[in-house]
Amino acid sequence: MKLPTQPIFPSVMAQNQEELSSLLKKLSGVAEILHLDIADGKAVPNTSLWFPFKLSKKFAYNAHLMIQKPEKWIEKYGKQVDLCIVQREEIDDPNEYIEFCKKKKKAVAFALKPETPIASLKPFLQDIDYVLVLTVHPGFYGAEYLPEQLQKVRELKKTNPKVKIIVDGGMTLETIGDTAKAGTDYFISGSFVSKSDEPKKAYKKLGEVLKSIS
Repeated sequence: MKLPTQPIFPSVMAQNQEELSSLLKKLSGVAEILHLDIADGKAVPNTSLWFPFKLSKKFAYNAHLMIQKPEKWIEKYGKQVDLCIVQREEIDDPNEYIEFCKKKKKAVAFALKPETPIASLKPFLQDIDYVLVLTVHPGFYGAEYLPEQLQKVRELKKTNPKVKIIVDGGMTLETIGDTAKAGTDYFISGSFVSKSDEPKKAYKKLGEVLKSIS
């Protein structure tokens, strides 16, 4: 998989195609890659993009699968997105899932809820390309930022410096700097960019903070 050139991915949550199309139009020209939050109402408390959606060809996409049995979704819709990120809590056998990804020629990416320790990934970390660390409890825009989760970023990078870390949740001008300093490679922005009245300006401001500490 080709590595992204832009480190910030605006997130997309929608309940129907009209809402999705409106958000994609709003984010046109803001970023190259969008982060799809897909939720089934079982793995997390709400639903998002839990319908047969149509995507714009203007973007590339990552999909964060906050769903049960994510392999079924990947079999059906995986070709629409470049990176599928599954919840560690929903995978019974990580080794089996890693082999599944290899057969599909997909990068291996796991996400960790705040309550899930990184010990659940450490035995498999050398075979994992990306880890998404949730710095909020997932499922909603605007959830409370949990800075203590950055310790997971530090430990993951220490264990395997090659693994790419994505942080999702609560990214603002006040939080993104410390998140980057912890070792984060990519940043998901929902409320700050996607819900902004001026998403292009908000995206640029986050990028300026990252440049100032690089």
